[in-house]
Amino acid sequence: MSKKKPLIPEFGPLAGMRVLSAGSIVAMPFAATMLADFGAEVIHIERPGMGDSLRGLAPFAKGKEGGKVSTSWAQDGRNKLSLSLELNLKHPEVKELFFDLIKESDVFMENMVWLEKLGIYDEDILKVNPKIVIAHVSGYGRPQFGGLPEYCDRASYDMIGQAFSGWMYLNGDPDREPTVAKPWLNDYVSAMMTTFGVLSAYINAQKTGKGQVVDIAQFESQAKFMSDTYATYTMTGAVRERSGNKPPAFQPYGLFKSKDDYYVALGSFGPNVYKRTIEAFGLDTEYFNYKDCSYDAAAVASEKGRELDKLVVDWCKNHTAQEIEDAMAAKRVPCSRVNNSKDCFEHPHFKERGSWVTYEDQTLKEDITAFGIVPKMSETPGQVWRGAPSMGQDTDKVLKELLNYDDAKIAALRDKKLI
Repeated sequence: MSKKKPLIPEFGPLAGMRVLSAGSIVAMPFAATMLADFGAEVIHIERPGMGDSLRGLAPFAKGKEGGKVSTSWAQDGRNKLSLSLELNLKHPEVKELFFDLIKESDVFMENMVWLEKLGIYDEDILKVNPKIVIAHVSGYGRPQFGGLPEYCDRASYDMIGQAFSGWMYLNGDPDREPTVAKPWLNDYVSAMMTTFGVLSAYINAQKTGKGQVVDIAQFESQAKFMSDTYATYTMTGAVRERSGNKPPAFQPYGLFKSKDDYYVALGSFGPNVYKRTIEAFGLDTEYFNYKDCSYDAAAVASEKGRELDKLVVDWCKNHTAQEIEDAMAAKRVPCSRVNNSKDCFEHPHFKERGSWVTYEDQTLKEDITAFGIVPKMSETPGQVWRGAPSMGQDTDKVLKELLNYDDAKIAALRDKKLI
């Protein structure tokens, strides 16, 4: 970051890092939110009169004074400065403004795909600021990093990344269609990989003085989380199939219905946890021994293995979710009821962890409560210094305090509808 006074309060491990963000919806903007939650100053470029598409994503919450805001924007748009800018470098004034911002930034992040059509090229950015980190987020990646050009040019969404990576093929019941993981799993996974890539390149730039380009493809981000799926195929020729909530090669493991109509997730993996699980159900550990019932797929599918599964299902049907959780906790068996958002919000453990934060939404002009900061840090914790900004809320502040533009220059840009 330049030596000019920061535009936001200083806090967290990323204080002093300035990020210029251009794009919309989830993957790239959420990566910027992660950085902002830990002190990075994020200037989010939004198109005049339109803004980030996330602002238009239902559902909406209505304020006491009649305003409304997307709950997605209220949650994920926080901690950012909103700069209204028609980002098309064919306008000389915009080109000047954009590169003025680049000079003052440590990171430029985007997911607009059509960047070159707007006159924005990595080479030009690095010439202006050789130390800057450039992060591109797209469905299939940038062609300079490899891949089929026709694929690199394809449009993508969260669901497409799940499908192309093979992730979706593994999710759902074996006799049903593949299942899309909610909400926007591929977008959020891609955001985490973007955050990791940006911070890695930023650390290197601080050590060497040299910036670089980081390329994040959504399908690759999801593929990175596929465990040994690909290695199983390349090493054995086996294609992993959907197995639903119960793995075929060990048990008890899966979702079980309780007496009070909750689904409860519980599982044992390995002989030690298995033995404790059988004890928790009050069953004979010698008869239902690990080798006969859970050692491999054959054991699970055996007559005794099926008998065990039925007993577990029946036991859960005759106990409440709380009773199941208590019985498993007493034997240190991993277990939790399947919570909805209301359950989570009211659960004392969430509250004691400080999971919920309250801050003023800048559109509604009133306090809202949303999910807080992850991860926790002992010395340099993150924080929410401000709620999600209204459209273009910080345009004048950024142009005046960061770029030293005067009122006349700002007015001229506004008259031309460029900001």
